[in-house]
Amino acid sequence: MPLRRHEEAKKAATGATAAATGKSALKLDQVLKVAREKMYPRCRVCPECDGVACSGEVPGMGGIDSGKAFRNNLTALAKYELNMRTFHEIKKPDTSLTLFGVKLSMPILSGVTGGVTYNMGLQGKVTEEEYMEGIIAGCIQAGTIGFAADGIGDPLSVYQTRLQTVAKYRGKAVAQIKPRTQAEIIERIRLIEQAGAPFFAIDIDSAGRASRALPGKTVEPKSLKQLREIAGSTKLPFIIKGVMTVEEAKQAIDVGAAGIVVSNHGGRVMDHTPGTAQVLAAIADKVKGDIVILADGGVRYGADVLKMLALGADAVLVGRPLVRGSVGGGPEGVALMLKKMQGELVVAMTLTGTADVKKVSRSILV
Repeated sequence: MPLRRHEEAKKAATGATAAATGKSALKLDQVLKVAREKMYPRCRVCPECDGVACSGEVPGMGGIDSGKAFRNNLTALAKYELNMRTFHEIKKPDTSLTLFGVKLSMPILSGVTGGVTYNMGLQGKVTEEEYMEGIIAGCIQAGTIGFAADGIGDPLSVYQTRLQTVAKYRGKAVAQIKPRTQAEIIERIRLIEQAGAPFFAIDIDSAGRASRALPGKTVEPKSLKQLREIAGSTKLPFIIKGVMTVEEAKQAIDVGAAGIVVSNHGGRVMDHTPGTAQVLAAIADKVKGDIVILADGGVRYGADVLKMLALGADAVLVGRPLVRGSVGGGPEGVALMLKKMQGELVVAMTLTGTADVKKVSRSILV
């Protein structure tokens, strides 16, 4: 058999075996290689995604200005270590949970990410629709849920196109809205309701991008009155993303929000903000149990997820690793990244004596 035909047959056989066994033929190094080729130089797909090489590259994948806020997310998490405990009977930790009626296999959701052109530099390589399909379908493959993102410069027609993916996976995908004018937000909420999303988020922290918004596009901070109006405009659970203080976490409850995301927008809206892990515990101490607490910022490994849960989060949002997964491998790449993190989470839970992600003790942290 000629070499080329032999290689093609071998490749086909490998694919058939993978399909038969239910195991992915795609490898992590392949996903990262493709992601690097497609995203360079906007993202170097560094071995450790620490925000150093991309500091100040906004638009792009880095933190704003000096990039310190981006790096603070990682250093804040790195300050915590895990107490190893092996004298126990926990053999199979439970990573499942239910969030707003949606059963999840792990406490990991996709971050709110988008902008394949102005952030990722993927013109002619990956479309917004392909990217969104990768995120949402990949999350579903892994047993969790992904966000369809809004963009400051996106007209309503583009947002409607993205929501077609949410509707395609009705009840298994969610959506986010930029802090636009009230009328624009309500209009998008109605579209989200029609798409069948189980909940939605508004990234209030995007108001930090107001000075860089495109001409004619309004993003703005929101008053408590405006937030109450948004919460009261729908029966869907409303999540406020971008809460970094105890005061605003309490106010989120007062205005009727169902959840918050402790987030500094990946360090991409204001320089010199603290890392999310630095403020999470204080917030959780005051509002845990009264509102769902999600958190993002610097989560790269399963151990990072466990740290966030120990600090008081109910679940975490993961951005850049899943960006790489979608760009480098589509839905399968995203699922591969999530399964990797879930596996790391199971190991960390086992070796800290943690039986259930719904009951993580802060005592496992050093």
